[in-house]
Order: sequence, then C-alpha cells, then structure tokens
Amino acid sequence: MARLADYFIVVGYDHEKPGSGEGLGKIIQRFPQKDWDDTPFPQGIELFCQPGGWQLSRERKQPTFFVVVLTDIDSDRHYCSCLTFYEAEINLQGTKKEEIEGEAKVSGLIQPAEVFAPKSLVLVSRLYYPEIFRACLGLIYTVYVDSLNVSLESLIANLCACLVPAAGGSQKLFSLGAGDRQLIQTPLHDSLPITGTSVALLFQQLGMSFLPFSMSSCRSL
Repeated sequence: MARLADYFIVVGYDHEKPGSGEGLGKIIQRFPQKDWDDTPFPQGIELFCQPGGWQLSRERKQPTFFVVVLTDIDSDRHYCSCLTFYEAEINLQGTKKEEIEGEAKVSGLIQPAEVFAPKSLVLVSRLYYPEIFRACLGLIYTVYVDSLNVSLESLIANLCACLVPAAGGSQKLFSLGAGDRQLIQTPLHDSLPITGTSVALLFQQLGMSFLPFSMSSCRSL
C-alpha cells in the first residue's frame, strides 16, 4: 500500500517582499507539517507551481491545472499537481484621483484598486493519477470558494490518509467526505501505467502475439 498524497500545500503571493520585477510566492500552509521519513518535503515548490512567475492581475483569470514531475537525488519521481486560481484583494495604496461633479470639486480621494493575486493548491504524490488529483483539488477549491458547509481540514485529512495498492489491477473507492466518490484503478504492474486506452488491437496489428501476457491484460491497461 502507498499513500495517495504525500503532501498538500497552499502557496500564495508574498506581499511582504515588495520590489520591482516579478513577485514571489510563499508557503501559507502544508499538511502534514512534519516530513515523512521516506519522502522529504520538496524544496522550492513555490517556484514550480508558478512556472510563469508570481504576478498580480487586473482581472480574475480562470483556474488552471497542470502536473510537474520532480526527480529527487535517488531518481524517484514525485508528481506535483497544481491548481491555481485568483483571489480579489483590495490595494489601499491606490492613486489619488479627483472627482468633478458640476462645480463641486473634491480632491485627495484615494480610490482603492482591486487586484487579483494567484494562489495555488498543490498535491505531491509518488503515484501518477492526474485525473484523481484534478478531481480532489477541484473539490477542495469548490468547498473553499463557495464556502460550503464542509470542513476543509477533514477533506485534507482524508486525502492524506488515503492508501492505495501500488499495483495489482485492483480498484480503490474512497471519498474525501463531501458527498464525492473517487475510484482509482491501479495498474497491473509497476512498469505499466494506466493509460485509459485500449492497446490490444494495436499489438495485434503489429503482430506482437509473443507478448508474455494475455491480450485481456492489455485491454485493462
């Protein structure tokens, strides 16, 4: 059995480090707070989750999802799934403007500027289940943004406590606790990932009948 998620991380825009050029990100929260003995916490995750740099925006952008693959010193792969969205923030350091209504002139008013800062939800795992990770992060994002009556701490705890078979072709059904049902199909072998595509016909057309496993196994890949 292996952990579905090794770490869950919330990374936000760092407003405490002003300066010209690109902004910086900082880790706001991480679960668990202590490193696993067999899986150290990935360093520099605030850089990898924003490959285009940390930048404020004048408009709210649509959420994005992607997966970054990190390789440690032992050549082990760690899949960092990242869901980035933008939150509105009020900049009270707005520029002064003058309002002229008829003959009345009011000066010195500070108009607050609304800006949108990026925030990333990151899931680090040694297993490669991008669709499952997208669904889990999307659920956590929906509960947070819509202020649903569901404990975010419980969702994250259930995510980090989920164990799945590393291989064997079995199925794992689990829930984060928000009325969801997640189904994981494990690969038959460690070296044969789940692709969701039938390859039996391809092997037959290539004349590869000498494969050491049956074509029924190929259909389940």
